[in-house]
This record gives sequence, structure tokens and C-alpha cells, in this order.
Amino acid sequence: MKAKAFDTRLFKRILQYTKPYKRRFNGVVLFAILLSLFAALRPYLLKQTVDSYIAPGDPQGLLLFITLMGVVMLCEVLSQFYFVYWANWLGQDIIKDIRIKLFQHMLAFRMRYFDSAPVGQLVTRTVSDIEAIARIFSQGLFMIISDLLKMVVILIFMFYMNWKLTWIVILAMPILVFITRIFQRKMQLAFEDVRNQVSNMNTFVQERVTGMKIVQLFNRENIEAEKFMEINAKHRKAWIKTIWYNSVFFPIADIISSLTLGMIVWYGGLRILAGDPFTTFGDLFSYTMFIGMLFNPLRQIADKFNEMQMGMIAGNRVFAVLDTSDNIQDTGRLEAPVFDGTITFRDVRFGYNENEDVIKGIDLDVKAGETVAIVGATGAGKSTIINLLNRFYEINSGAICIDGENIENYKLSSLRRQIAVVLQDVFLFADTILNNITLNNPEITREDVITAAKTIGVHDFIMTLPNDYDYNVKERGVMLSSGQRQLIAFLRAYVSEPSILILDEATSSIDTYSEELIQRATDTITKGRTSIVIAHRLATVVNADKIVVMDKGLIVEQGTHQELLDREQGIYRMLYYSQFLPEVATG
Repeated sequence: MKAKAFDTRLFKRILQYTKPYKRRFNGVVLFAILLSLFAALRPYLLKQTVDSYIAPGDPQGLLLFITLMGVVMLCEVLSQFYFVYWANWLGQDIIKDIRIKLFQHMLAFRMRYFDSAPVGQLVTRTVSDIEAIARIFSQGLFMIISDLLKMVVILIFMFYMNWKLTWIVILAMPILVFITRIFQRKMQLAFEDVRNQVSNMNTFVQERVTGMKIVQLFNRENIEAEKFMEINAKHRKAWIKTIWYNSVFFPIADIISSLTLGMIVWYGGLRILAGDPFTTFGDLFSYTMFIGMLFNPLRQIADKFNEMQMGMIAGNRVFAVLDTSDNIQDTGRLEAPVFDGTITFRDVRFGYNENEDVIKGIDLDVKAGETVAIVGATGAGKSTIINLLNRFYEINSGAICIDGENIENYKLSSLRRQIAVVLQDVFLFADTILNNITLNNPEITREDVITAAKTIGVHDFIMTLPNDYDYNVKERGVMLSSGQRQLIAFLRAYVSEPSILILDEATSSIDTYSEELIQRATDTITKGRTSIVIAHRLATVVNADKIVVMDKGLIVEQGTHQELLDREQGIYRMLYYSQFLPEVATG
């Protein structure tokens, strides 16, 4: 959604986040008022000093007013300090609250949302876009309020001192306001383009850094570098446009300010030479200060409005994510107990895209404590069953029950707490092995982890690493082999003490030694609990209590390993012999 030049609705929504900090907000406004009063007093005191003490030659009165001007300046400096400090402090507290709310909202999204949303874009929303919102308060809103107050108070003082000279200033101001308005509109469009290019660049860099191995394996360095140059050029072009507008606007504003000052000096000088008692040298001295204090804020309001506009555009993007209703409907009221582990699928249909079913009305029964293997060709729908059981996606129709209760009736967090999944592509955080196993769950102690590691045969491998359980595996676990990452994933699942265990291709693409360790770990953690094993390598599932064969979203065969082998034209039989006959022939 494209941001308006000034979106009042969006602005009010951002201001809602100031409510917890109402006293500080009011304090910033108070210091803005004091700042405008003290700023306007200085030129006025200068006029009184020139007309009442310098011209008549009164050194004592001159010392008194110079001291008074020093006190006023000190008060202005203190007001400026508290105004800037509190405004920035308020902005940081507000973005802290928005960032927490945004991240918590993203945590509740369905997997469907992350399937289509670029990761780099979400990072931009959570980090740099929210930082831009802070500038609404630190560089935008309060600065504009302060400048406007200062201009109003200055005009009041100017009219009080000499209304004839003030009219010259009043006549020049509409010209500067008109130019400022044009500048603001151009900059709003330019800044929106800048934000788009920043988001595109973040997305591109994040994806290429994450997939650097693929880039180098397929010799794509030059191609990706050329693509980055194109994106970088667009980013540069967007910023050059903002620089161009600034380069044109500020010199024009300075010319208007200088011409107005020249008119003041010329006209005021003529009035003094003509003997006008209402125009004095003090007026000319003070008006040279007033012109700068009046026109500089007016000129800078455009720049500050641009800061505010950047924050508004960023806020528009952030709230677009916050307004996205793509959460799993957690309407369950039941706290999932320690399950017996009976699982039933009844006429379950599901598709990632509308009108394209991946699961086409399957029925499946898994008994408590049973190990069920699901096999089939790639794209048959095996992994989708796991996603549905964990409610990462909502089914289109049918029902999935655990222990006779529809999974939608369980609280989502308690349901997932009872199900542990070991995936083929193990994700490890840039943290210690211990924290990757416990996921910072305070209920799981270091002793619990060590005991579990010894039980499933992983402890010896971990102790060979530097700092053993405190070894930092770096981003995505790059310091470990794929087999070692799988062992960590098995231990992570085991210490969570799940009622239901799911292994999704957990033994593929690993070496023989790791496979032996994993097989031992599998035997240990599946003992006594319901387990679903998804595998391409049929040798790993021959001892399963039941094997389910899927093809094109349907369950086409069920039975034990031997029962399925006895089917002359069975799909499982063909899959099994297609894997093992080549091994026999080459053996």
C-alpha cells in the first residue's frame, strides 16, 4: 500500500504507542514551549540592550542586560538538552514496543506466510524500518512542533516590536512555504523509492550470503556480482534523486532569506534616516537575528518533514505486517496432556495452493506406541502429513485426531510441546551445542542433557569438540558435519520428552559411522512412544510396525514390510527392489 503525503490515520496509530509514556511526552512538549520562548527572548533583549543602554551610554545597565541574556541563553541550552534527550528516549521506547509486538506477531504466522515472504524483507521491516519510525519522534514530530512554536512566538515578538518591518517578512514567507511544499512532495516520492531499493538490496544480499555455497559451486560469482551492481545502481539512483532535490531547494531558500534580510535593512534604514521614532537601530540588530530564527526553521521543516515522512512510510510497511491476519487460529481450550499417542486421519484434504490438493482425502490410523513408516516418491505428500499434524498449515477438510480429540481443540503451544520433529535439514542457531539442544528452556538442565546424550550415544561425540557442550556451532551449525547436526537434532528431540516423535528423512545424506549412531539413537528415542518415520531409504524402515505407501497425495498401500513385499505388483515391492537389486548386482 502506497503511503500518502501525510496519513493521518497512520499517524494517530503510531501516537497510540506514546500512551505508556504520557509524562515524558508531555515533558517534551513543555520543553518545546520553553525553548521557543527563550529563543525569541534573545533578540528582544538585544534590541533593549542597543536602544536603552548602548546608544545612551549606560555601562551598568549594559552589564545587567548582558547578564540577563546569558541567563536566558543558559535556560535555552538546558531546554534544548532535555528536549532532544527526552524526544530521542521516547522514540527508542516506542520502537522497542513496536519491534517486540511485530516479532511476536511474526512468530505466530502460519508456515504459508513464510513460503512467500522474502526473509530479507522481513528483516528490513523488523530492523531498519522500525528504526525509521523512531525518527518520527527524534527528528520529525517534536522538532516540527518546536520549530512551529518558535516561529509563532517570534512573529508575535516581531509584531510587538515593529509591525511595519514584520510585514516585509510576512510577504516573503508564502513564497518559501510554496517552494517547501513542492520540495516535500518530491522528497516523499524519492524516499519511498529509497525504502523499496533498500528492501530489495537486503533481500538480495541475505539470499546470496545464505546460499553462498551454491553460488560458488555453480561458478555464479560474476553473474551474481552483475545482478548486485544493477540493484546497487538503482539504490544509488534513488538516493541521487533526494540529493538533487536538496541541492536545489536549500540554495533557493537561502536566497529568499538573504533577500528578505536585505529588504529589512534597506527599509528600516530609510525609516531611521527619515526620523521614524518607531524604528530603531535595535530593531535592525534584532531583526537580523529574527530572520535567521524564522526562516531557518521554515526551511528545515521540509527536511524534518522528510524525516517524519520516511518514518511514516516505514510505519506503513511495519503495520502492513502487523495487520496481516495469517496466524494459525489458536482457539483450542484443552491443555494437551501426555498423549497415549493414538493418531487418526479421517478424509483429510489439503493443498498449499487453492484448488490444488496435495493430500487427497486420506485415512490413516496409528496406534499408541506404534512405529509407522511413510514411504513414497518425492512429492507424494509424506512431509505434508507432518506439517498438518503440527498445525503448521490448516487442512481444507476432514479431521486429524490425537487420542480421539481433534487437534484443533488443543492449545497450539501444548500440542506442539508433545510432538518432537527431527528434520533432514537440521537448523542450528549460532549458539552453543547446549543451547541448541535445550533451546533455552529453563526446565532442561545441563545434567539432563548430559544424561540424555549418554543414553542415546551422543555424549562421546560431543566431548571430542572444543569446549564440549559449550562449543559454538556458528550460523546454521556450519562447524559441524551433516551427521553431527542430525545427532544434535536427535538429542534435542529426546530431551523434550515428547509423546509423539516424527523423523523426516533423518538418516539421508550421512556417512556410515553417523548412520550407526543415529540408528542407535533412533532405537532409543522411539522406544515406548508413537513414532512416524518418513524415509526414502527403505532399509531404515523394514522393522517398522506398519509401512504406509503414498503416491500423488493418496495412501495406496499399508502393511508390514513382509506383507508389502508379498504383493506381486505392489509399489513398495518395486521401490524396495529398485533400491536393493543394484546393490546385490554390484556386491
